[in-house]
Order: sequence, then C-alpha cells, then structure tokens
Amino acid sequence: MGETTAVTDGRRIRGERRRAEIIDATLRVVHRDGAAGVTHRTVAREAGVTASLTTYYFATLDDLLVAALSTVADHYTARIRAVTAAGGDTLRGLAELLAESAGPGRERALAERELSTLAARRPALRPLARRWREEVAGLARARTDDPAAVEALVAASDGLCASLLLGGAEADVDHLHAVLGHALTGGR
Repeated sequence: MGETTAVTDGRRIRGERRRAEIIDATLRVVHRDGAAGVTHRTVAREAGVTASLTTYYFATLDDLLVAALSTVADHYTARIRAVTAAGGDTLRGLAELLAESAGPGRERALAERELSTLAARRPALRPLARRWREEVAGLARARTDDPAAVEALVAASDGLCASLLLGGAEADVDHLHAVLGHALTGGR
C-alpha cells in the first residue's frame, strides 16, 4: 500500500510540475507575442511538450489563459498583502512594487496587463483581472474611508503601471510614492 501511495504521489508531483511549466510557457508567450499569440500549439512549442499534453491539462484556451492569469494574480495578491501586513508606509511599498514593472517584474507585469485587457472580452478572466484592483483598494481603505480616494488610488496605480510598461514614466520610487499620495489625498 505504501509503495502505491509513493508512486501516486510521484505522478501527482510530476503532473503539478508539468502543469506549472505549461503555465510558465504561456506567460512567456504572452510576454513575447501578446495574448493573441497564445494557442495550445505555441504554448506546447514554448514548453517543449506536445500540443496534446497542453490540452490534457487545459482543455480549452480559456482554461489555459485563466490558469496563467491566476498565477500572476496570485503573485500580486500575495505581494500587496505582504505590503499591507508589513504596516508602515504602505504607499511606499506599493510604489516599490509598481517600480518593479520597469525592471525585474516587467515580464510578469506585462503578462498581467495583457491578460487583464483580454478579460474585457473573455468573461472567464474577469474575476481574476479584478484581483489586483481589489487588493489595491483594500490597501487604500486601510488609509481612508473616502470611496473617491480609494478609486483614485486604484486608478493611479493602474495608470502608473501602464505608464511604466510603456516607458513613459520614471521608475523612481519617490516620484511614484508622491503620485500615489496625491491620488489618495486629492492633493491636500
């Protein structure tokens, strides 16, 4: 009985690893070619597996895209929650996270942006695409009970991330912090 469990656990672990590799390959395709470039065939080629294996783990393209966006959303949710839990100047923590979009976090931020935009057309992606905004709103609500200020911080965060990805904003944490603070307080 113990031997069967070990074999089953080994297969499950290999299956989870393979699934994660396919999701990572999907994110690389999104980064390189955009969401429109994601097909079972392109992801399989990127992952070095057969297309039938990608369809084994993800029956539809939406299943694959949901898994990819879920991975990115989980990452950002954890990061925002860590900023909130750390206390102190949460806006600085948010500014630091946004600044990563112009550097080491660019690939992940670009994939999240691309998949979130696709969510406007694909309802299955919408709940996941909203998670980043909901987490930023939660961070804002910890600082104010003004709904307009909360929405302003969410919009500013979203806009700053887009601007960083487009290369139109400086990834200066102090500058980002100032803009976020201005959005939250309305310049007061």
